[in-house]
Amino acid sequence: MSKTAIVLFSDPKAGSEESLGRLFNALFLTYDLKEREEEVALIFQGTGIRWATVLTQEDHPAGALYRAVKDKVAGVCGGCADVFGSASEVEATGLKVGRDLKIPGTKGVISLAEYLSNGYTLITF
Repeated sequence: MSKTAIVLFSDPKAGSEESLGRLFNALFLTYDLKEREEEVALIFQGTGIRWATVLTQEDHPAGALYRAVKDKVAGVCGGCADVFGSASEVEATGLKVGRDLKIPGTKGVISLAEYLSNGYTLITF
């Protein structure tokens, strides 16, 4: 069985089709792996943390797909949420806010190296 960590870095504030396309592709792959009963973790990292709040909007075009894979969201990077001024909004989503790797200048971030150490393949969008 494969183990895949899908990391979404794209920024919804970019307002581009490319950013939305990256979101859809991250969600498509998460959904496909979930349906195949493979181990998959979806991570919101960097400015991608903003998607966690955008996707809570009922009318978002990716909303239904997001809700279908929400159980595979491993977390939202807490340090990234701090840096990009979205901490309170991210915490309000109810998703896990990851702060397992303590780095200077933040309260902690999600350690992608931990996923690699545990045999995951990282795929970024």
